[in-house]
Amino acid sequence: MRIYMQTLPVEGKNPRFYQLVLQRDLLGGWNLIRESGPQGGRGQVRSEHFDTREAAEAALQRRRDDQTKRGYRVVFTRGEEQP
Repeated sequence: MRIYMQTLPVEGKNPRFYQLVLQRDLLGGWNLIRESGPQGGRGQVRSEHFDTREAAEAALQRRRDDQTKRGYRVVFTRGEEQP
């Protein structure tokens, strides 16, 4: 699952991006990878490990909600959530 978010452009500033990627690791756990930075510039990457998909999805949704409160808008989402 992947969520890509971006701020609206403001005069004199590049928009910023925030990307969330949920990936399964080789040992059966899940990683939430977060990347953020100025659009077209160098971003910062962080990773969190979770034992279950449910915990990783909950963290992904919290991060998404936190960023929307900060002015980011979801540009696109790829993948689907399991029921």
